[in-house]
Amino acid sequence: MTAINPVTDLTVEGDVAIVTLNSPPVNALSQKVREGLHAAFQQACSDANAKAVVLICEGRTFIAGADITEFGGAMGDPSLQEVQDAIEGCSKPVVAAIHGTALGGGLEVALCCHYRVAVPSARVGLPEVNIGLLPGAGGTQRLPRIVGVEKALQMVTSGEHVPAKAANAMGLIDELVEEGKLREGAVAFAKKVVAEGRPLRKVRDNDDKIQEAKGKPEIFASFRKANARKIRGFMAPENNIKAIEAAVNLPFDQGLEAERKLFTELMMGPQSAAQRYYFFAERQAQKIPDVGDDVPTLPVKSVGIIGAGTMGGGIAMNFANAGIPVKLVEVKPEALERGLGVVRKNYERTASRGGITAQQVEERMNLIKGTLSMDDLADVDLVIEAVFERMDIKKDIFANLDRICKPGAILGTNTSGLNINEIASATKRPESVIGLHFFSPANVMKLLEIVRADHTSKEVIATSMKLAKQIGKIAVLVGVCPGFVGNRILGARQREAQKLVMEGAMPWDIDRVLYDFGFPMGPFAMSDLAGLDIGWVKEKSKGESIRDVLCEMDRRGQKTGAGYYDYDENRNAKPSPVTEKIINDFIVKSGRNPRKISDEEILERCIYPMINEGAKILEEGKALRASDIDVVWVNGYGWPLYRGGPMYYGDQVGLDKVLAKMKEFEATMGDVFKPAALLEKMVAEGTTFAKLPPNPRIL
Repeated sequence: MTAINPVTDLTVEGDVAIVTLNSPPVNALSQKVREGLHAAFQQACSDANAKAVVLICEGRTFIAGADITEFGGAMGDPSLQEVQDAIEGCSKPVVAAIHGTALGGGLEVALCCHYRVAVPSARVGLPEVNIGLLPGAGGTQRLPRIVGVEKALQMVTSGEHVPAKAANAMGLIDELVEEGKLREGAVAFAKKVVAEGRPLRKVRDNDDKIQEAKGKPEIFASFRKANARKIRGFMAPENNIKAIEAAVNLPFDQGLEAERKLFTELMMGPQSAAQRYYFFAERQAQKIPDVGDDVPTLPVKSVGIIGAGTMGGGIAMNFANAGIPVKLVEVKPEALERGLGVVRKNYERTASRGGITAQQVEERMNLIKGTLSMDDLADVDLVIEAVFERMDIKKDIFANLDRICKPGAILGTNTSGLNINEIASATKRPESVIGLHFFSPANVMKLLEIVRADHTSKEVIATSMKLAKQIGKIAVLVGVCPGFVGNRILGARQREAQKLVMEGAMPWDIDRVLYDFGFPMGPFAMSDLAGLDIGWVKEKSKGESIRDVLCEMDRRGQKTGAGYYDYDENRNAKPSPVTEKIINDFIVKSGRNPRKISDEEILERCIYPMINEGAKILEEGKALRASDIDVVWVNGYGWPLYRGGPMYYGDQVGLDKVLAKMKEFEATMGDVFKPAALLEKMVAEGTTFAKLPPNPRIL
């Protein structure tokens, strides 16, 4: 064995040279890795004793991608392209031996090998789109030459990780080898290639698959149309599509040039910067300064959920999906039956789309057992209360749980904003009480706000964070305050949206501005979708608000064919003259004169108070980091990923500009716009949210 450098070894076994990479944790393509690979392949390819070369990696994975920490800076020599040229230009067959994941630059390196083998558990993909980029090392030029244009388009715009078996079926992997015997299998395959005199298959020279798409621009047009909603506003998917168009329409080397130009455009642009920021923000959210890795977690092998409504049923599905048995509690048999029926319909809908099998539907339903008695929760490890947002009801439930549940059981509440310290006061074990705020629909939405109360133990926090990952959620730890982080900031936006309407902006104007900013829909379209009558009581309504009048007219949203908007039979919305008249009548009654409000003011009035509220949250210690607030808003409220989150956006706009506008609004519209003290301090010091150190502990 020859040590090429600290992360690369070269061994010759018989007539096969084996290049071994070992750069923990994921063999990312750092400068040291590139240097080692380049030197190892130069040596292996010139070794007279070697007739083939195998590239294999130590540790838990093949090359998992580029070293993202190098992005945006100067890259040391050799370049990745020089490494690829050394591999692809080798005069002996090169076999990539893949385990774990070959992603991004890792797969691009494997595509420069002449053959690829993998163990069945391996996965491959080009996920650069998820950080606002495209594969910049030939991935968009080589991939369609192996898998065809349609499959390549799907892979690069979704960033999907393709299992080895599927990759083998599409020709991306040449052979599957036995699990746990990758080295032996790869060497045997290399020897077979030599013995059979197989050619050096350079992917770059294989034009058969792309010839099928030449002169057929409709392939790209139909793909864009089919994915328009999903990729709206994002630059990276469009540039990925353009790069594959270049693969079809240009010679290989010119296609590489086009790919590089499209890559550079993304790398230097604001969207990828925001998406790379978010990539790290999501990982940072898992780190809690005073709850280290040494804090033990509690076993959670069974869960109880109180309330079988929309939230309770959705929460139950998360645990059943992870193989954790659930006891679902309701007060009335019909409510329980209805709740379980909705869960089954949700699973059956997923099965009808091919997401799970019919057998999996039954397996998951069998994990959810309904009961009408809270006493049946005596032996569960975790209880989550998901009933009406009324403090008296919740305190009564927690007093009962205190009596029923075994010592050490975690007592969680799904409240979206009530005081968890008060809820915990109903028990003799406040250290076991924690907020677990799921978002609706709970079986779909990724965010889980984990709320730390005054007495919540570190073990309960650590367990909740770990469990969130187990059930496929992105968890953010927050502190107790009205609305916590997400809904508190939403309240600031909703307040301004409602006020803007009373000043002369129509609901569809506000919705359009926020939709164009990148939200999936604006606040009024969202209200129509959810139903205007949520929380509205007919007997108590006195027509005191626009919503009251709409509900009294049975304009309750999409479900009744009208709300703020009018809807056709396909639920397509159009501005409503009825709503416009109601709004104008309210404005006249208030003694005001409606005014023309610019799109710029609508955006600033809706977004800047959110940034200011986030600053107050940080000031009060109710979030650990500004980036945690961004993770909440991207995952729970549809903030456009390519804008990073409200706090990141504030930094990009310039906190001095945000502060100046807040002061301007305060002078003309009152104290509700008073800037946060932290915002004023940051502007005075010339710092940003990104530079704020994390709070040592959420209060």
